[in-house]
Amino acid sequence: MTARAVVVTGAAAGIGRATALRFARDGWLVGAFDVDQGGLTSLAEEIRVGGGAVHTGVLDVTDADQWRERLAEFVSVTGGRLDVLVNNAGVLASGPFAQTDPAVHQRMVDVNVRGVVNGCAVAHPHLAATPGSVLVNLCSASAIYGQPELATYSATKFAVRGLTEALELEWRSAGIRVLAIWPLFVQTAMVEGMHTAAVASLGVRLTAEDVADEIVSAVGRRGRFPRVHHPVGRQARVMLLASRFAPAWLNRAINSRLTRT
Repeated sequence: MTARAVVVTGAAAGIGRATALRFARDGWLVGAFDVDQGGLTSLAEEIRVGGGAVHTGVLDVTDADQWRERLAEFVSVTGGRLDVLVNNAGVLASGPFAQTDPAVHQRMVDVNVRGVVNGCAVAHPHLAATPGSVLVNLCSASAIYGQPELATYSATKFAVRGLTEALELEWRSAGIRVLAIWPLFVQTAMVEGMHTAAVASLGVRLTAEDVADEIVSAVGRRGRFPRVHHPVGRQARVMLLASRFAPAWLNRAINSRLTRT
């Protein structure tokens, strides 16, 4: 196989689906993984109708053994290549922290943190064996400052941010580029029925396709001084930039105002 090969988790819907479709349109061989077999089947049909190439598999990202099985199957199809891994799979629950079932908090930590750690760890040898490979982790603007009503989700994205920054330094010698994508609220099923003060203040202005476009663009960017963090949309760009220069008390005040706390 000579086609570039990308794996996308959480590919059955939302950002993952849009990302898989975008890579397929650009001629990549797509490994699409999710727990939703029906969604994967419809995605594969759409990709193939458009002339693209796809390999699908059911994957619970919290299970490291499943990661090993799915990636082994995929690289057996690609001739050993794994040019890009997009750690997109994630779950979100909103509401007052103390009124949220601990099992819901645990589920977010399991999928959003353990799932990403599993993907990074299992994919590393395949990425290291592929020249010019890229690891993409889906972060969030909620990792700029802790978000009321999204406390645990926000915390998981802080973890993804820290992991990304650490691996970007650690894996540089292996030739693996590591980056994080930073959207704000995106028009997907994850935000349906979510009524937080932050959503009311900022709105939901991004589409899944906006995020997919940024992922593909970020993967294609090369330069002497590579960017690690890639905000999506004007709001996220302004917020991330402001957070780098504003003092801590001002970041807190801005977030307090946005979330009406």
